[in-house]
Parts: sequence; C-alpha cells; structure tokens
Amino acid sequence: MFDIKATLAPDHERYDGVRPIQIFAMRVGYVLVFVTVGIVTWSRILQHEGGWDPLVAAAVSMWAGSSVLSVLGLIHPLKWLPIVLFEIAYKSIWLVIVAYPLWSSDRLAGSPAEGLAHAFLWVVVPIVAVPWGYVLRTYVLPFRIARRGV
Repeated sequence: MFDIKATLAPDHERYDGVRPIQIFAMRVGYVLVFVTVGIVTWSRILQHEGGWDPLVAAAVSMWAGSSVLSVLGLIHPLKWLPIVLFEIAYKSIWLVIVAYPLWSSDRLAGSPAEGLAHAFLWVVVPIVAVPWGYVLRTYVLPFRIARRGV
C-alpha cells in the first residue's frame, strides 16, 4: 500500500537521505527529457540534409546526448544528477545573458531567441526537483573539506 509519510521522509538506506518523492520527480524529469528533447533533436538529426552550422550541430548534439543519457538517469537518478545540474547551468546562463537583456529592452518578443527562451524557462522544473541538500553533501562540501586538508 502507498505510504505518504514514507514518500516524504528522507530515505537513508536506498537514496542517501533523499526523499523518495524527489527521486520520483527526478525520474519524471528524465522521462520528459528523453521523450521531448529526444523527439525534437533526433528528428532533426535524422531528417537533416547537407552540411551543419558547427554551433547549431554542437547544440543539437548536446541535446541528443542529453536525451540518451536520461535513460541512465531513470535507472540511477542520483548518479546521473550532474547531467541535470549541467542542464540547469546552461539554461540559466543563457536566460541571463541572452533572454533577459532582450526582454528588459522589450526586444525578446518576435526575436529569434523567443522560442528558445520559452523552452528554457521550464528550467524551473529541474530546479525544484533537484535534491539540493544531496548536491551540497555530495559535490560541494567534500570539495571544501578536501581543500582545507581536513
């Protein structure tokens, strides 16, 4: 039977103190990336004819790779968390350096960046789904301790 308290409580045995609901949310995110990003990018790759613009090809390749790696995230959601952190980083940076200046000067609407801005605004979903305490315990604090020589 479904136990709501167990879903919301940190699971130290199976998920290093991460709540099962967060693991579920991460798995949903991996599925969404696999399906939505995968369909768009792999369709574009398979239907493309002629040469590629190198920067466009790099972006499409990165997104296609992300969709493939999302399958591994379904199996081991915490081990593949760095790919989600990468997604949050590049989308947030792009929104700050490209979309925000266009939006603040009233030039985003109708610009070539508008569609990507709408897609990248969904970055809020992985930001909410990421178990930030686990990120700090696993990636940030060990680095600080190692640098201090403790």
